[in-house]
Amino acid sequence: MSFLIALAGKGGTGKTTVAGLVLRYLVEQGKTPILAVDADANSNLHEVLGLEIHHTVGEAREEMKREGGGMVNMTKDQLIEMRINQCLVEADGFDLISMGQPEGPGCYCAANHLVAHYMEVLSKNYPYIVMDNEAGMEHMSRLTTKDVDRLLLISDPSWRGIQTVSRIKELARQLKIVVGETYLIINRVTNGLSPRAQEEIERAGIPLAGLIPDDPLIAQFDAEGRPTFRLPPESPALKAAYDIFSRILA
Repeated sequence: MSFLIALAGKGGTGKTTVAGLVLRYLVEQGKTPILAVDADANSNLHEVLGLEIHHTVGEAREEMKREGGGMVNMTKDQLIEMRINQCLVEADGFDLISMGQPEGPGCYCAANHLVAHYMEVLSKNYPYIVMDNEAGMEHMSRLTTKDVDRLLLISDPSWRGIQTVSRIKELARQLKIVVGETYLIINRVTNGLSPRAQEEIERAGIPLAGLIPDDPLIAQFDAEGRPTFRLPPESPALKAAYDIFSRILA
């Protein structure tokens, strides 16, 4: 059974950067092979990791809907399995798969069912899965297992960001997603937390795993188009993140 780590949070909080650091930590801890799943419709986990993607699961689903069945000498099941395997991008210690854009108008029930089945089959090849979600977490409820071992809610120090992750926690409950442990990580911290932010954290009732400082190296890497997955060991954000992960991902 794979150990699933899912990340979610408001856009612009550095959630995907933190997802990349989680993946790097697990690779360095020898928890390989790992399946990285980019389930954010605004897919950019591959940029954080320094990889290129050419196919997405969403495209495979669209193709199957257009085909209405299998190709010559190939059933629907064989077609979607082949397409999903084509979506995998191999890297050192992990593979990446991007879910792509959500489906458009029309019924995708059969396609979603097949995708869910083969994602489940695929996940059995990996002891760890790291899933970067958008705030809504629709992919988690529709295309993957509903058993999450660690749900990491990423926020910036603003009370609005913390309100957002509080709503995500409630959404996970409504979707009947089974979560082992949920943690809050505050990213891009400059001068600690304001009293209002601290009050919001207490109100939300989400255990605070730690703070990741605002790191000029991340801004520099982004400006230069360099993957933040390759941050140097002296990076303050990397050091703080690793300290948090060593306590909550053990």
